[in-house]
Parts: sequence; structure tokens; C-alpha cells
Amino acid sequence: MRQNKIGYFIKEGFQSIFTHGFMSFASVCITVACLIIMGSFTLVALNVNKIITTLEDDNQIVAYVNDSYDEASARALKSRVDATPNVTSSQFVSNAAALDSFVEQYQDSSMLEDLEPSVLRHRFIVYLDDISVMDQTQRDLGNIDGIDKVSAHLEIAKSFVTLKNVAAAISLVLIAILFVVSLFIISNTIKLTTFERKEEIAIMKMVGATSGFIRGPFIVEGLTLGLFGSLTAFIVQWALYEVVATKIVANAGLGFIKVLSFASLEIPLIIAFLIVGFFVGLIGSSVAIRNYLRV
Repeated sequence: MRQNKIGYFIKEGFQSIFTHGFMSFASVCITVACLIIMGSFTLVALNVNKIITTLEDDNQIVAYVNDSYDEASARALKSRVDATPNVTSSQFVSNAAALDSFVEQYQDSSMLEDLEPSVLRHRFIVYLDDISVMDQTQRDLGNIDGIDKVSAHLEIAKSFVTLKNVAAAISLVLIAILFVVSLFIISNTIKLTTFERKEEIAIMKMVGATSGFIRGPFIVEGLTLGLFGSLTAFIVQWALYEVVATKIVANAGLGFIKVLSFASLEIPLIIAFLIVGFFVGLIGSSVAIRNYLRV
């Protein structure tokens, strides 16, 4: 009996999709459009976050060693620098290496020809785990005996953190809005199809059909439209992403942008699309038929 009921739901649900072909097509197209917009904003946000993270990695702290320390004594401070909270790793740079770097950078300057390494300090290039607490890490490094000065670009770090938070907030708000829009549109689309069958629904209620039995085919219809729309949107999103990513990579002026590969995003993206399609179809169809069950 239960199998017959499920078979009836599936049969009636699919029949309704083809009976109201234009409305079903419009519903799928709108769902696809909303999901693509949602997916595009999500993919942009993920790539922006990746770019900011890369820039964060390049935003380092430089800890200068007291000039009374020889190279061996300066190197011995590395374990204490690495043990500082929020420090991922550090790289020791001797004064001689620092001078070589300056000479290489300013090779056309005659001022550096007779410069002695001793005029520069040994130093540590420090990489952080979280730049949002860079100021605290700067103070902690400054408290190490033998570290005289710590140079940190705090304003740049704060700008990166603010940019990341703003990008995340905007993306979440837009995704939430588009989800509600999708829900509203598919609900009204199915509501139009149920309007044509309101007398049939009323008769079924009067002869004793349960609300669950009447609702079943509409739930199947909504879920089918939502899931089909989500799969279609995923395929279109994939194609669009590859086209845009290829153009960015091929553009020499945008070489600083490292685009995430779609392969690294496809599994979570298709899962997210299917979940959204499922709930949009389920909730939309349930809301659409609710008023017609009050007989």
C-alpha cells in the first residue's frame, strides 16, 4: 500500500510538471538564475579570501636583534622567537645577508659600495598565523631579551582584516537574500499550478483524503524542480567559472590574482546547490499548497 502511495505521488508529481510545462520551465530557469548568482558571489568571495590570505602571508614582522649580539648569539634567539604565540615560523637574516639584499636591490647606488655589514643588524623575518592580533605579537616579540626593535605594518594588517570581514559579510547577506527570492519565486510558481487544481483538492478533502496524501504530488513536483534546477545551475556555473578563470589567467595585467581551481570547489559547491534546491523545492511547494488544504 505504501509503495502504491509513493508511486502515485511520483506519477502525479511528474505528470504535473509536464502538464504545466511552461510554468515548470520558468520555475527551473528562475531557480537556475538565482543559484548561479548565489554561486558566483560565493566563488568570488572564496577567491577574494584566498587573495587576502596570500597577501597576509606576505605581510611579515621584522624583529631586529641588539647590535651587541654576534651572529651566533643572534641565531640562538630563534627558538624563543618561534615559541612566541601567533608565530608560525621565522627566518634568520644575518647583517651580511641583509647587506647583500640591499646591494642587489639598489645595485645602481654607489653609496653602498664601501658599506660594512656591521652597520646593519641581524634580524628575524617573522611569519604570523593570524594578522588580526599582529599588535600583540609585536609587543610579545619586543619583550624577548636581545630583540631591540620590531617593525610591523599594523595599518596594512588592519586593512586586510577589514576587507576580509566586509567581503564575507556582503557575500552572506547577498546569498541569504537570493535564497529567500528563490524560495518566494518557486513557491509562487507552484502556487499557480495548484490554483488550477483547487477544486480537485477541495473534493479530495471532502471525500476524506488526508492533507499528507494531497500534498505528496506537489512535494514531488517541487523537489524535482528544485533539484533539477540545482544540477543545471551547477553545470552552467562550472562552464562560466572556467571561462572567467581562463581569461584572468591569460591576462598579464591580472597575474597577481591566483584563481582557485574549480576542481577544489566542485564537491562543496554541488552539495550546497543540491541542499538549496532541495529546501527551495520542499518549502516552496509546502507553502504553495498550504492555503488550499484549509477546507
